[in-house]
Amino acid sequence: MDKTFGFIGFGKMANAVCKGIINSGFIKKESIYAYDINFEHLEECAKSLGINPVREEIDVLKNVDTLLIATKPFVVNDVIEKIKDNVGNKLVISILAGITTETYENSLKGARIVRVMPNTPAMVNEGMSVVCGGKTANNTDLEFVKELFSKLGKSIILEEDKINAVTAVSGSGPAFYYYIIDLIAKAGEKLGLSYETSLQLSAQTALGASKMILETKIPPKDLIKAVTTPNGTTAEGNKVLIESDIDEILFKTIKETNRRAFELGAKK
Repeated sequence: MDKTFGFIGFGKMANAVCKGIINSGFIKKESIYAYDINFEHLEECAKSLGINPVREEIDVLKNVDTLLIATKPFVVNDVIEKIKDNVGNKLVISILAGITTETYENSLKGARIVRVMPNTPAMVNEGMSVVCGGKTANNTDLEFVKELFSKLGKSIILEEDKINAVTAVSGSGPAFYYYIIDLIAKAGEKLGLSYETSLQLSAQTALGASKMILETKIPPKDLIKAVTTPNGTTAEGNKVLIESDIDEILFKTIKETNRRAFELGAKK
């Protein structure tokens, strides 16, 4: 039997997930239903994608066997209250930062809960998603969700107690890389390049460097050595990095992001 799939919340990430599964043929667009509080926006998206927009959360549940919750974290309790009597044993996927599988399991009795931390590069099919199963999810559920999110890039399965660190490294990570890429581009601009040219150089170099790590499996420290000639240009730049406190700044960035993820979860 063909899978049916539903969204509660249809912002940018949900839209990316929907496009990925439709374009891959993983789930037919006619079998996808979505609810969003902004129905006008939802209708526009639905028309473009060929999916079914609905006006109430319950209308999603009536039509699907798998549900993805993609609202803002602060409204999750309201969402759970509205759907708890109609979920049954459906597979429920959450992509909300800081919200544990236990939060859902306490109210959605019988539902199989899987938590996913995706990231925004999923919008260009270069996402990194981490899948975590709740107590009621089985291996088939985990493999299904892992395969689904692999349509948006790469996905792995980890234990849920690692999810806040994942949030810090890959969930929020794109923003940190954007910041660094922009700073390098601005440095090039100060040295006489146009910002547009320097940004292209910086962004493509970051992309290429990432692919070198992922595809060659060579450790970063060895790749650094491969680029660095003794007393050469790269060696001079490396010296500045090594002598700066960039290690501590980046660690603090990830640590504070991790701390905030714990705080968000504690509020629920």
